[in-house]
Amino acid sequence: MVQLLNTISTQYQQQLPFVIYRKPNEKGVSAFLMRDADLTFTTNFQEKGFVFAPFSDSEKAILFREDQADFVSEELLTSAYNFKNIELESFNVSKEKYLKTVEKAIDQIISGHLKKVVISREELVSVDNFSVIEIYEKLLLTYKNAFVYAWFHPKVGLWFGATPETLLSINGTDFRTMSLAGTQVYKEHEKAVWKSKELEEQQLVTTFIEQQLATVATNLEVEKRETIKAGNLLHLRTKVSGSLKAPASLKELIRVLHPTPAICGLPREAARNFIFENEKYDRSFYTGFLGELNLQHSKEQSKTSALFVNLRCMKIKNKFASVYVGGGITRDSDAEKEWEETVLKTKTMKCAL
Repeated sequence: MVQLLNTISTQYQQQLPFVIYRKPNEKGVSAFLMRDADLTFTTNFQEKGFVFAPFSDSEKAILFREDQADFVSEELLTSAYNFKNIELESFNVSKEKYLKTVEKAIDQIISGHLKKVVISREELVSVDNFSVIEIYEKLLLTYKNAFVYAWFHPKVGLWFGATPETLLSINGTDFRTMSLAGTQVYKEHEKAVWKSKELEEQQLVTTFIEQQLATVATNLEVEKRETIKAGNLLHLRTKVSGSLKAPASLKELIRVLHPTPAICGLPREAARNFIFENEKYDRSFYTGFLGELNLQHSKEQSKTSALFVNLRCMKIKNKFASVYVGGGITRDSDAEKEWEETVLKTKTMKCAL
């Protein structure tokens, strides 16, 4: 992998777009190395390449076209790092503002306007000196069961992420997705015990996905709920699979799922409006989605797509890292505990800085 990492470093120095990524639990990394710095978008998701889509579906999704890139895959070989708990100086952190927004959300839920809403925030961290390669390797080592990426375009910025959530995995007309919700700290040798708040939140997401997919899919299968580990955190996950009904398209499948209640809320439109009116910052590509789009490695194979929700991510610009975190709010939420959960989640990215 050394050769690929060196190539990525050269791309960044030359201000040429790229994405390097590793799928969950895989041993290899792949990269799209763009040949020029043109900015290309997709609206119908029919092209081949790598897509990077924002949270708001009113904004365009960026596409690294396969025919405009060099595609490279290599075996994963990483260096060893000694991780230290370093307190990084954070800026633009308003606990009071976050608590007020969460409390307002709880009031809206109790009054019956919402069932759930995801409230997020942005935390700025000073990063005067950093290495794209070192940050990426640290994320690879720490989050082996996540989709780990570094994405760059000179007209957009530099993004890193280690997300545990699949939006869609598609092979031909067959697809897999998941509902992911609930968070607690992983404690070695201790069995996870989930409270009613987390269990309810996760069930809301699962039910939403089943109902949404009924309009465009058939042969739906919902597996048993399970606990998964992502870095130092645990989450509840339910896997869902099915087949796309004709004549439904990949775009329709994406739109019925994104944004899921795991990153937006329920009812979806009311939760989205609450977020836009109350978060008071631009999520940008945080809680959007990204991944391979319509790749076909041979004529005999079906087109495959692998799309992931952009969680546990950060953007680096002008010597600052914007670390994005959030949490699902229900009627049983406690504002102070929700704040503490976001603090835990920032450590995913901060450990790599």
